[in-house]
Amino acid sequence: MNIQSILSEQLQIEEKNISNVISLLDEGSTVAFISRYRKEQTGNLSDVEVRNIEKNLNKLRNIEKRQEEIINSLDSSGKLTDELQEKILSANSLTLLEDIYAPYKKKRKTRADKAKELGLEPLYIYLLNEAKDPEEALSYAESFVNEDVESAKIAIEKSLDILAEDISNNIDARNIVRRDGMMRARLKSSEKEDPTRLYQTYYDFNKKIKELKSYQILAINRGEKEAALTAKLEFSDDYNKKLISDLYESSNSYQRQLINMSVDDAYKRLILPSITTELRNYLTEKAEDESIKVFSNNLKPYLLQRPIKGKAVIGLDPGFRTGCKVAVVDQNGKYLDKAVIYPVEPHKKEKEAIEVLTGFIKKYNISLIALGNATASRETEIFVNKLINNIDKDIAYAVVNEAGASVYSASVLGEEEFPDLDVTIRGAISMARRLQDPMAELVKIEPKHIGIGQYQHDLNEKKLDEELAKVVEDAVNEVGVTINNASYKLLSYVSGLNPKLARRIEEEFKEGNLVYRKDLKNVKGLGDKTYQLSAGFLRFPDSPEILDNTAVHPESYKIAKKLENYDLNDINISELSHELEVGELTLKDIINELKKPGRDPREDNPEVLTKSEIMNIDDLKIDDQIMGKVRNITDFGAFIDIGVGIDGLVHISNMSNKFIKNPNEILKNSDIVKVRVIEIDKDRQRIGLSMKDIV
Repeated sequence: MNIQSILSEQLQIEEKNISNVISLLDEGSTVAFISRYRKEQTGNLSDVEVRNIEKNLNKLRNIEKRQEEIINSLDSSGKLTDELQEKILSANSLTLLEDIYAPYKKKRKTRADKAKELGLEPLYIYLLNEAKDPEEALSYAESFVNEDVESAKIAIEKSLDILAEDISNNIDARNIVRRDGMMRARLKSSEKEDPTRLYQTYYDFNKKIKELKSYQILAINRGEKEAALTAKLEFSDDYNKKLISDLYESSNSYQRQLINMSVDDAYKRLILPSITTELRNYLTEKAEDESIKVFSNNLKPYLLQRPIKGKAVIGLDPGFRTGCKVAVVDQNGKYLDKAVIYPVEPHKKEKEAIEVLTGFIKKYNISLIALGNATASRETEIFVNKLINNIDKDIAYAVVNEAGASVYSASVLGEEEFPDLDVTIRGAISMARRLQDPMAELVKIEPKHIGIGQYQHDLNEKKLDEELAKVVEDAVNEVGVTINNASYKLLSYVSGLNPKLARRIEEEFKEGNLVYRKDLKNVKGLGDKTYQLSAGFLRFPDSPEILDNTAVHPESYKIAKKLENYDLNDINISELSHELEVGELTLKDIINELKKPGRDPREDNPEVLTKSEIMNIDDLKIDDQIMGKVRNITDFGAFIDIGVGIDGLVHISNMSNKFIKNPNEILKNSDIVKVRVIEIDKDRQRIGLSMKDIV
């Protein structure tokens, strides 16, 4: 198998670039390192493109591995022929491989095996090649009657089990049903036992497989699992059986009749159950992959939200009976103070709560409040507005999605960071830090717990975790990690590092042993290769060497220092690249870093929406135009936080005057957008929004 050529055709990437990426991956280089520091070798492929190469490479290598396993198995059993080996080696999918291998697999005894043991194979051959009519066949079959075969009729029926199995193992026959499945088959579902009527949408569901959406497949799967729905695939049975029958030649009408009988038996008993299971598994896997993609598309921009730097923040974790937990952090996220206030029902101690917060605001020079969006959020928001109106200082607040905060608070990491604090206070700290540096805080939580995506609880957990970890890794390395305030959890996502090394780096920095980038080489267990992979993504703002606080890789420091004598705004890249013997792409990156050392790429992203007054659903009117923040994107639309305590939905049909297949074509998570109110349902607490006809 020519993997490079196949990948080049699949991904529309030059073969030489594919080959170079494969070599770099096999050498142990990470995706982040390859896409950032080996641009000349890859033709400037993005991290997404390199990831796709890695993913498809693994698939093809799995096929190669399975080819080898099958060939070895057939060879050891004496069943391998040159023709069969050629067929196996030319197979380009696991499905086709298993189809080729199916007739030779060790399996439990089948009806065909039993027929052969009864000596009925000669009868089967006679029926398909010589029999002219039923009388002649019965007469010939009499010789096969014995104590195990009661009659000539039964002998004929049992011998046809051999043909049925042959049909079921026929790759062309199976592909006929597969093709029908993908083109014409329908998934139908109906109510089984659903007292809550949760799955009402799917009580009379009937849709072609090729038209199914991922969320529909996952919803039906869940409904079946909960015994609320029954579902089945409906194929073009008569059409398929006719095509399969045509694969077999006959000399007369009687032979055709026998073939049709065997096709019917093979189709119902062997092929259809097998292909149905295969297609349901395929649909589930495809739906999972699409949902994971939706999750990934939401996750990366969510992690890359613009940080709010240089401000001390109060974090508020709202609550009714147990009160509102308050935590103060300084401009670097360091914990300073805490309190519990009771501004809302049932306690309603507004005056005391205002005094506490006013004291914190004045003492720590607070200008921003981070308010959690869960229980009692709206009631606490009303209180915060009263606070703002009663204090002689410019104060703004932002509502923060607190999904996953409780998970972090009770985690080992939360315990390690704040062993002496109550879990609820840890949650308030997390609220505040999410505004200051969203990525640094959110990486402490498993991605599936941070409140984005669709049907994440129905997905293959291992696959979801693996894919989302890659997204987090790409986001972290795109920004880089400042060593001064990085947790080991954040450091563990840096190219080349693992949790063990990340802990050592954190400890070494706290002990004052890491000043320069090159000091990383002194960390126990961090060898030359790991240094090469990680160094460029770690920032040392306090280092006497200015390049240590840039994305310039240490291997390019000599080049960067030579540029000190050049006007960076007036450089002929092509000429200088030749003069300094460095690639043009690498040179451009170095120049951009030297122009803005220590620049955070997230600063180009939309600012955080802050407020100084409250709105609710009662304040809304049809055709109101409001700025909002994209909270979550699904297959069918986007949920927008417009500051009224309920996320509004922009259905995909209301996103653009042009047809779009996927909301991600025009939106990404955390975008700031202007929307128009088109529906207000106060009873169901639903708001419909549109991005059309905006002025």
